Amino acid sequence: MRDKISKIVLTTIEEFNSTYEENIPVELMESTPLYGKEGVLDSLGLVSLIVMIEQAIEDELEVSLILADEKAMSQKTSPFLKVSLLVDYICRLLEEEMAVWTDR
Repeated sequence: MRDKISKIVLTTIEEFNSTYEENIPVELMESTPLYGKEGVLDSLGLVSLIVMIEQAIEDELEVSLILADEKAMSQKTSPFLKVSLLVDYICRLLEEEMAVWTDR
């Protein structure tokens, strides 16, 4: 599942780069910085990317996730600093979502 999420995120970043003319270096793969001191995104760019990733996840996996919420903001290390952290965070959210559906 992690590989699939990584592919969704990296593909979405490529789409974001062409749509918003940003230069998020996808060739770095999961070590690509997104936000913060090393990242290339400002807060508006980050929000735009997050919305695109949420939509891509819903389209590909038919699961609706909210990535930028209180839970994300309260993390000791922001899941938005680099691609690998974001992929890990999305995987955790999906595991939690699946656990909720399994318990029903």
